[in-house]
Formats: sequence, C-alpha cells, structure tokens
Amino acid sequence: MTVNPYDEYRSPLGYRYAGTDMRRLFSERHRIRIWRRLWIWLAQAERDLGLEIAKDQIRDMEEALNRIDFDQAADYEAKFRHDVMAHVHAFGDEAPSAKGVIHLGATSCYVTDNADAIVLREALQLIAVQLADGIAALAEFAQQQANVPCLAYTHFQPAQPTTVGKRACLWLQDLLDDLHEIERTADRVPFRGVKGTTGTQASFLSLFDGDHAKVLELDRKVAAAAGFGDPLPVSGQTYPRKFDYTVVSVLGGLGISTSRVAHDIRLLSGVGELSEPFAKGQIGSSAMAYKRNPMRSERMTSLARHLLAMVPEAGTMAATQWLERTLDDSAGRRLFLPESFLTADAILRLLTNVARGLN
Repeated sequence: MTVNPYDEYRSPLGYRYAGTDMRRLFSERHRIRIWRRLWIWLAQAERDLGLEIAKDQIRDMEEALNRIDFDQAADYEAKFRHDVMAHVHAFGDEAPSAKGVIHLGATSCYVTDNADAIVLREALQLIAVQLADGIAALAEFAQQQANVPCLAYTHFQPAQPTTVGKRACLWLQDLLDDLHEIERTADRVPFRGVKGTTGTQASFLSLFDGDHAKVLELDRKVAAAAGFGDPLPVSGQTYPRKFDYTVVSVLGGLGISTSRVAHDIRLLSGVGELSEPFAKGQIGSSAMAYKRNPMRSERMTSLARHLLAMVPEAGTMAATQWLERTLDDSAGRRLFLPESFLTADAILRLLTNVARGLN
C-alpha cells in the first residue's frame, strides 16, 4: 500500500530547508550504491592479489551496481535482522555468479564505515563550496558598503562611527576561518580500509595464507580505489568515533558564525539600519501587512541553535565507546550525522540568499 507522504512524519530538513544535492548525499540509494562499489573494489583487489575470483564475477557485480531492489532488501532484513547481510543477499540476487565472493573476508564495518567516510568527505566538500558562495556574496556587499558610515554599538548602546562594510568584515573573518577548518577536515577524513571484525586483519591473512605483504597491499588498493591515501593504520571494529565529533564540531563552528550574522541583521533591522531581502508579494505578518520581519535571519538563528545542539551528542557518543566498539553509536549517528549536514546546508542557503539581497 502506498503511503501518502502527508500522512506520516517527514523531517522539515528534508522537504523544507535543505537542498537537493545534500539530501542526495545522505539518501539510501547513494549509500547502498557506495556499499556495492566497496564490494566491487574489494573483489577486484583480492583478484589482483591472487584469489580465485573470476573477471565475469566482477563484471556481473559492476553491471548490477544500480539495480537495487529495496523491497527485496527489506524482506531480507526482516528475516536476518541485519542490514548489511540483507544487502549482501540482495546484491547477490542481482549478480548471482558473484554470490560467493561478495563481502569476502570483510566485516559489516568494511562497508558501513568506509561508506560513511566517503559521504562525509563529499558532504564537507559540498559545504565548503556553499560557504565560499556565501562568503563571496557577503564580500561583495562589504566592498559596496566600505565607505558607508554607520553608528557602531557596544553593549547595543550607541558608541562611535564605523562603516557598514567594516562591520560585514567582522562576519567574514569568522566565516573564512570556518571555511579553512571545513576544508582541512575534508582533507583528513579517515578511511577505515580493509580491516577485520575487531580491527585486526586476521580474516584476510587467512585468505592469503599468512602473506602480510598482500594484506597490506589489499588495504592500500581499496583505499586508492576509493580516492583516499593511506588507510587508517590502527582501528577497532570502527574508525575512531572521535572524528565524527570533529566533523560535527566544525559544522557547529559554522553555526556559531552564521548565528552571529543572523543576530546582528535582526538587531540592525530593528533599528531600521539594515534589512534582509523582501520579495515582491511577500507577507511580513498575517495581521500587520506593513511589517518586514527578518524571517530568513530568524530561521538561520533557529537552525544554528539546532546544529549546535548536536555537537555535545556527538561528543558523548565518542566518549562512551567501549574497547574495540559497541553498537550504541549506531542509532545516534544515523540521526546527527545527516542532520548536522542538512542543517548546515539549510543555513548556508539562507546566508547566501540574505547576503545577496541585503539593503
């Protein structure tokens, strides 16, 4: 039975605030397609290093890459209670000759964590581009207003003169620092690589008859296929969850900077000095049509507050992982990793829109 989307909960980040590109990066289809690519890269590297995997098996996997039967996978998951094994079987149904080599020697985190690394890097790179657009729009405004005098405030009390452009540069300085941190974080996303169930490579040593050199080369080959340099030298079953905290913290820093921009615009709007864009036909208030409420800046404030609230959750999750891993990270990460990026995306869309139309 088809469910009407208006009859069930939908996250406003998905249908109202975030953009298409970011929503696609965190879509189920994109994630499972990466899982399948990881299985293909693993099989190809294992074949290159001497395991008995036929070219035809790899070809069948490649041809089945985009034939994802989500209903069939859901049926398997209901039976197995295991999402990775559900998709191993669903992939095997589409590439039957390769059933015996899909996921060979791997553990679930081979696909889940490595796919997360790929998506996190893609999402950080997208955020960097969006932030650069916002910075460019705000820099243009600052240049245009470089010599326009205005009253500066301290304690929100009248102080001495400054210029509108100089004030905008206060915002730009913070945003440029955010851009640097986002780009730096994107460059250091850790790729878990080809590790076994507890972070050792015992299963792969068994496959390669104890040949350590081949196991290390397998690790490097898969990392290179995914576009990474050296994989993590040491991991538990997962890559260190502290990196998730690093990512969310960097996005939280962006939330701080954009919240400050939004707050200042709201204050200046209140004293009649600055106003955000107001579209033709826009209604400022249902009861007071003459009002020009700073709706976009208020929404930026609200979304930044939500983004900052996810930072301590990521920190608590990272701090309470046990030994080689526990699964109490799973549900939380499924929520705060996508939501932090979707929220940052929504904020930056607003920032650029407001900066391009500041009056």
